[in-house]
Amino acid sequence: MMDEKKTSDVNTPFAGLQSVYFIGIGGIGMSALARFFHTQGVQVSGYDKTSTVLTRQLSDSGIEIHYEENISLLPPHVDLVVYTPAIPATHKELVHYRETGVKVIKRSDVLQIISEGSFNICIAGTHGKTTITTMVAHILRDTGYGCNAFLGGISANYGTNFWSNPKNVCVIEADEYDRSFLKLSPDIAIVSAMDADHLDIYGDAITMEEAFIDFTKKIKSGGTLIHQAALPKSNQLVADVKYSYAVNHAGAYTVAENIRTGEGGYVFDVRVGKVVYENVVLNMGGLHNIENMLAAITVASSLHIEGETIKSAVASFKGVKRRFEYIVPPAAQGDVVYIDDYAHHPEELRPLITGAKKMFIGKKCTVIFQPHLFSRTRDFADGFAEVLDMADEIILLPIYPARELPMENVNSEMLLERMKNKNKRILNKEEVMRWMQEEYAVNTTQEKKVLITAGAGDIDTLVPQIKDYLTK
Repeated sequence: MMDEKKTSDVNTPFAGLQSVYFIGIGGIGMSALARFFHTQGVQVSGYDKTSTVLTRQLSDSGIEIHYEENISLLPPHVDLVVYTPAIPATHKELVHYRETGVKVIKRSDVLQIISEGSFNICIAGTHGKTTITTMVAHILRDTGYGCNAFLGGISANYGTNFWSNPKNVCVIEADEYDRSFLKLSPDIAIVSAMDADHLDIYGDAITMEEAFIDFTKKIKSGGTLIHQAALPKSNQLVADVKYSYAVNHAGAYTVAENIRTGEGGYVFDVRVGKVVYENVVLNMGGLHNIENMLAAITVASSLHIEGETIKSAVASFKGVKRRFEYIVPPAAQGDVVYIDDYAHHPEELRPLITGAKKMFIGKKCTVIFQPHLFSRTRDFADGFAEVLDMADEIILLPIYPARELPMENVNSEMLLERMKNKNKRILNKEEVMRWMQEEYAVNTTQEKKVLITAGAGDIDTLVPQIKDYLTK
């Protein structure tokens, strides 16, 4: 059972800090920390490469941001510099602060310091962690339990990736990239998936699985692990208390039963141990999101939150931006449904495509996918081809490089060559919009369609243009 003192005392780990500068402030995790410091009354400023919706929101809240790598634009006084590992070591501003002796730490170090004196619910996994983190934080907020939330996505309910609360409970997305999650000390930990990813960091799948095992070793004495029931090496995951969850797994502690589809969502029963919650409503597509919600419900149940308030919170959950997000929802625009998703790994695309096809039977499924990173495209090329072949039609954008330089013979063409589906092509973003005007022409006979945009790069810049075209 949770220590009530831990959850009630306000934790102020950065007391006395006056100014913080962020290098890469527009990242989803970095922006959450920027909001945290801003709410503490600290002077916050930062740099990012480009202006985005996130950086503009930060600017609107009073945070000064510039977009030029220029030492002359730096604030006159800084107590602390926070940077993301995506920033190169040669970045002029990063080099400047290191040379001048200002304290410089990674984003993961800040989360470590914040969480050292709090009761922590940390959600890890190569897939699903952003959605589960947001679900857990929403349930705790909606039921009145209370928490501080550090999310890796934008909550559709609240329009933010961070919120604070006097209760000394932190819900934290635990990022496996750069082994950042090993700096956390969970009281409750969730592990949703351990599929191979970030092989540029880990080298191979076995090393990555070992990192997740090490993450569970960070759970505090008497703490709880909640894990997906079919995880590999689940018997090696460490915790004093362990619960499993799954949609279809006879031995799981938390399971979904009697699943029915609704208008873009589901109704189902949840069995948590010997307790059954009947007719739980989830207004979100994708069977994998039922499973994600099972993890969140298990957390709430372990905190002894009353069942009816949990059900009410689940029903009011509106989802996460770019996680099976309905841009044009069912029935809003006749025969066309438009979904946008952050999926950038074969095992994220798989439930996205299968979920959409099962929910919208009879609709032609077109996927517009932007591969993310040359290394990920190379490492999982066969998996991408196999999963994308499940769509009725595939459009590939050029690879989004993010932090990487081009690799020889690694491109979208190599995926196209591996795919067996003949209804495939490669288009740039301008060509996508011209294709839209032909494929979804206003005065032509419309077949029933579900359109999906997916990827972790800048494909989201297409979303408002596509939405605007479809709704007009």
